[in-house]
Amino acid sequence: MLLKINNLEVRYGHQEKPALSIERPVAFEEGERIGIIGSNGAGKTTLVKALLGLVKYRGSITTEIKPEEMAAHLQFNEYVNTMPVKHIMEAILHTSIKKNQKLQELIEYFEFGPCLGKRYKALSGGQKQRFTIIMVMMQDAPLTFYDEVTSGLDFETRQKLMEMLMKWYQDKENTLCIVSHYYEELELLADKLLILDQGKLVDYGDKRELFHKYCGKSIIITDNQEKNQKLLKDFPRLISPEHLIAVPCSTMEDEQKVSECLIRNNVNFKRSNNDIELMYINAKTRFNEAEGENSHEKKD
Repeated sequence: MLLKINNLEVRYGHQEKPALSIERPVAFEEGERIGIIGSNGAGKTTLVKALLGLVKYRGSITTEIKPEEMAAHLQFNEYVNTMPVKHIMEAILHTSIKKNQKLQELIEYFEFGPCLGKRYKALSGGQKQRFTIIMVMMQDAPLTFYDEVTSGLDFETRQKLMEMLMKWYQDKENTLCIVSHYYEELELLADKLLILDQGKLVDYGDKRELFHKYCGKSIIITDNQEKNQKLLKDFPRLISPEHLIAVPCSTMEDEQKVSECLIRNNVNFKRSNNDIELMYINAKTRFNEAEGENSHEKKD
């Protein structure tokens, strides 16, 4: 076990409610790819900061790794603007690019060579992200955090950066924690998910197991139109974005019935067994319903 969290609580100032409260044990294992997911204010960045020792907390974080031995790409990274990034890189890493083969490989891998002579403020958003990623990767830490690593980038740049990250870490034993609000990134990079909502832990586990738990074996998704609502009125529904209808299927027979109904009526649809967005929405809804029931029971 690389790291274990137990009864973790973080409060800022005199807040009535904690910014983060994780009551059940959570363990990170070596080599895992953990996606941390939740809406704004859910406690994602607070969790990362607690694990890095950057905020005070109650409870326990058990690990043999010291915070300074962890690496982190945080949402806001700023560097001096008065010198080329080559000199910033060498000064912070205490090395020379010419003499460091690993650094040369990372610069080549991320196609960053043409940027070395530029000042930081002259870099594009994607170039700034690649610069910081190179700095983080050079630490080769056993536990690395990427907090909204592609925030603010266009789709094509985000996609390319995620593919490069996935390829670089493919056969490495580093444990990664990826905080992202882009579901497709988590589908690409994560094998486990830690779901937060309003500072509380909704669930944690293998993303396939969580999908089965909240969505069934598979789901059939189609447009939310009046025709489709009538066709699917006798089938169960998942909570979904307003423009979609999502039908959970626990067996192949269920899936066949739904798909045959739609095919007969010439309706386009999509099948999925790993839709993180729908899994997240339904996990959060079920959790909040349970929290509401527990609250009523306590009042009674």
